[in-house]
Amino acid sequence: MQKFDILIVGGGMVGLTTALAIRKLTSLSVAIVDTTQLTPLSDTPETRVSAINIASQQLFANLGVWENITNQRLQAYQHMHVWDQAGNGHIDFSSDELNNNYQLEQLGWIIENNVIRQALWQKAEQDSGIEFFTQENLTSLSMGDSEVFASFTNHTPLIAKLVIGADGAHSWVRKQMQMNLTFSDYDHHAIVATVECSQGHNNTAWQVFLPTGPLALLPLFSENMCSIVWSTSPQEAQRLIKLSADDFAKELTAQSDAKLGNVTLKSERFTFPLTMRFAQDFVQNKVVLVGDAAHTIHPLAGQGVNLGLLDAASIAQTLAESNETDHCFTEKSLASYQRWRKAEASDMIAAMALIKKVFEPHHPIINTIRGMGMSALNQLSPVKSLLIKHALGLKTYQPKLTLKNKS
Repeated sequence: MQKFDILIVGGGMVGLTTALAIRKLTSLSVAIVDTTQLTPLSDTPETRVSAINIASQQLFANLGVWENITNQRLQAYQHMHVWDQAGNGHIDFSSDELNNNYQLEQLGWIIENNVIRQALWQKAEQDSGIEFFTQENLTSLSMGDSEVFASFTNHTPLIAKLVIGADGAHSWVRKQMQMNLTFSDYDHHAIVATVECSQGHNNTAWQVFLPTGPLALLPLFSENMCSIVWSTSPQEAQRLIKLSADDFAKELTAQSDAKLGNVTLKSERFTFPLTMRFAQDFVQNKVVLVGDAAHTIHPLAGQGVNLGLLDAASIAQTLAESNETDHCFTEKSLASYQRWRKAEASDMIAAMALIKKVFEPHHPIINTIRGMGMSALNQLSPVKSLLIKHALGLKTYQPKLTLKNKS
């Protein structure tokens, strides 16, 4: 049997970041199990993208993968324009507003998930302390007194001192451990696609709150291309998916108030349901959950991936600071990770629920008052600065790997 200190189940963005962060801060050996193979980048943009904030970008820089990402393709944005179609209010954010205090040239980056995963995977392959197992999925986890036995169908079992579940919203690890989950249907389905905008994106992330839900147009590496995330009712999502490409584009142009000009659909449309998930425990026995395995939130603020990447940096820091002899990790030694990350995830879930509730359809008078409130907030620079700093991941207590020149 092969023995490792850490077994990570899931080789997506969060799982790979977790592995690299652990190796950056410790000498622990890491095994990664994931059968989803890397796929080459196509000439056209991938439909699944992530909004990466400053904290996550710095994490990638400290792990030595940011240069690889920038050598592929990404799009920075310096502005955000958010408006309320029903209430006629708006709020604008700019990196210039924070530049004096934080020297920020960007508010964030829109990056295809495949670009990020490839950069992380290539870095992990270069680390002799990380080994990949990509031929089979695991079939069971068995807890011993000091170790976890992970079995495959045919491959020799693995032994690890700690298992980290980074295997997504429908986590196999979470189910194997029978870790309880709180969940709630957002009653929204998200439509994602790539579109072309005749007036270009102008290095701006655009979001409009419609009566049926938020629509985001996120800038891609080509100046006229955007990735859309359109959250709406399940019934409306099905109607939109069934429209012809031309009719869908016309609706998209109208619903975005033609702020980016005429919109043309350039990819297939994909839709999926949106559900809030929150594991009641992020740590159980010798198993830890990170990323979507621990929590999922509404994409309206684009914070889901960033929240998971902070989990990765946080568990690595917790393991590095653990006083356990021989790295026999226990729930007690991992308690600080659970407190830290559950609190932040809980706050983010509550914030997303509040925003969604505020922008639900109301009486026209209430909509008008809401719009007036947004426009008034747009004039309050200190309040705006607090909001955008939170979105950028600039907090009082951050994982060390999300800070500049930290290791």
